[in-house]
Amino acid sequence: MVSDWEARREICEIGQRLYARGFAAGNDGNLSCRLSGNVVLCTPTLICKGFMKPDDLCTVGLDGRQLSGRRKQTSEVLLHLEIYKADPAVQAVVHCHPPHATAFGVARVDIPTCILPEVEVFLGAVPRAQYETPGGESFARTVRPFVGKANTVVLSNHGTVSWGPSVERAYWYTEILDAYCRVLLIAQQIGNVERLPHAEVRELLDLKQRFGAGVDPRQAGGELCVNTSFGRPTGAGAACPGAPPAGGAGVSP
Repeated sequence: MVSDWEARREICEIGQRLYARGFAAGNDGNLSCRLSGNVVLCTPTLICKGFMKPDDLCTVGLDGRQLSGRRKQTSEVLLHLEIYKADPAVQAVVHCHPPHATAFGVARVDIPTCILPEVEVFLGAVPRAQYETPGGESFARTVRPFVGKANTVVLSNHGTVSWGPSVERAYWYTEILDAYCRVLLIAQQIGNVERLPHAEVRELLDLKQRFGAGVDPRQAGGELCVNTSFGRPTGAGAACPGAPPAGGAGVSP
């Protein structure tokens, strides 16, 4: 685990990147980092993520109680804590509103898979959680089914949340997802969104495991291609050889 000071510095730096990329307008978004098994460093409420200073941050326990800080903890801290409690290996969480990925959440369209190699390796299937009013326990619980199976989730009508071994890595997942969603939307405007054959996708999932990025749940028999109808003409049939019927990796809207 990183030191308190290093975690503060990294959160402020990533906050600047979120703001610069347009992923967190105004006081949107929140970031956190695990300092110990039961203590989490997080951003405060009502602060622009692009202009934070290390001493703006606060610490909270896994029970949600604020332990230190001159500012009040983020109102969405329960979302972060739900993820930390579900997986002790998670060291950082980033929640924000990247516009292209959030657009999929607003449209309640599941992120399609089997299209870009980098996405298959670094993200895999990105589930979509059902909508709940932000900030409460019901909202936090919407991501619980996906912890341990994914590293990034689209929050219906809200934004995204990513987690990983560091704040920067969790941010990377967010950035990769939004860039991917932008490509999907542009490709859809150009014409058909073509899929990779199943055999090619399985090669990528094997590569993912060799890179040390873990075993993709789809290797254990899960649905390989998600939302095969995205970017395809009506009645065009399967988007890639052996693709299952159109479906989703998340929950019904």
